[in-house]
Amino acid sequence: MPDRDTFKEWERSREEEYFHKKEHELIEKMHLRAQAEAERTKMAEASGITDDEVLSELQETGYTHETVTLAWLVPLVQVAWVDGGLTSLEREEILEMARLRGVAEASPADEKLAEWMETRPTDQFFQRNLQLLRSMLRSMSSGQREVTKREMLAGCHTVAGVSGGVLGIGHKLSREEHALIDRIAAALE
Repeated sequence: MPDRDTFKEWERSREEEYFHKKEHELIEKMHLRAQAEAERTKMAEASGITDDEVLSELQETGYTHETVTLAWLVPLVQVAWVDGGLTSLEREEILEMARLRGVAEASPADEKLAEWMETRPTDQFFQRNLQLLRSMLRSMSSGQREVTKREMLAGCHTVAGVSGGVLGIGHKLSREEHALIDRIAAALE
């Protein structure tokens, strides 16, 4: 009989342990969900984006309220990388545009941008970002959408043009840069 009681006690202990573990996992999930929702709220405030689906996609891509403004600069980074690496002039131009967009020196956004300029992001990241930008543009008024697209494409042309040509003579944009900018423009439609 004592063995049977010991076994029941052990079994009850294991059951309690199991349910305690499950309860802890649920509490942790609720905590993480609350953190994600709080981050989405901050991201909405920082970006002006109110679409929950777009905000969730931005989070899934790795953006935070501190880095969401970089989404608009990713096409410039992509254009700079099309020739295999960034020149110092391209880096300077991207940083200047980042500062105009409110990216402060030594901020998390500045650090992330520096990382992208040091190590090329994946094609999948670039593609996902374009999809996000298209969704973000859709949430704008038609006038604001057109101005934003025009500014972004002008920035792409500027970044592509700062290092082109030979001694400042000749075509400033390479064939690859032209093709990429055309693909970016088409993707944003």
